[in-house]
Amino acid sequence: MTAILQQEIPYNPLIQRPLPGIQPASMETWLHQDEAFAEQMQRRESLLSERRSEVLALDPQAMAPAQELLDMVLALVYPAASNVVVRPDGVQVAIDRTQPLDTLCRLVQEDFCILQKMEDEHVLTGAILCFPASWRLSEKFMRPLLDIHIPVASYDANVARRVQRLFDGIQTGRPLWRFNALWYEDAELHQPRSANEPREIRDRGRAQYMRSERQTLLRLPETRAVVFSIHTYVLPENVMSEMENPA
Repeated sequence: MTAILQQEIPYNPLIQRPLPGIQPASMETWLHQDEAFAEQMQRRESLLSERRSEVLALDPQAMAPAQELLDMVLALVYPAASNVVVRPDGVQVAIDRTQPLDTLCRLVQEDFCILQKMEDEHVLTGAILCFPASWRLSEKFMRPLLDIHIPVASYDANVARRVQRLFDGIQTGRPLWRFNALWYEDAELHQPRSANEPREIRDRGRAQYMRSERQTLLRLPETRAVVFSIHTYVLPENVMSEMENPA
């Protein structure tokens, strides 16, 4: 197990919100960088090198959205970049627009999923997913929203319709965000798990870590694809206790 932890989080993941729990965000707050940047980026690099087929998938029709996403991230996070980016941890990253998801993986902490409208539903046509929370990219790739969420008990047909309407209504330049809160017994960021072998529900009493994903939804202005981004926080249980009971 590789333990890469944060000691703080910019929201309270213990506050329960009804599904889908969406809130407005802004382009300035779309992506986050935190204290675990260097360690998470090293982990992403190793996963991309050692398990590329497990963490990256890109259908040809998603190449244009992936390149548009790369250009957007560069403009927001590395506006002075040309052919090479120097990350905050001092690592140089070559910009390769022929491999946009590989490049994105090396630039920011977020994982990205690209969803494109096909007939009546959005379909997962591309993703860089280094830090899955108990799901496998290979099982969700090229599947629509409802199929992607089948293992989630609370994601019923009613919620599915609401989420699809939400996706249809996303406007460019106006991202949305939500968070989840998952108790885990270990801190490993890379936790793929088949839908046929779901993770047992872990209560707080047995867990040592809170894993929370800050998830955002953003529409790309040119290709009109929706980008689902995931920033993963893993915090020790004692940090969460201090958040609940500040001195």
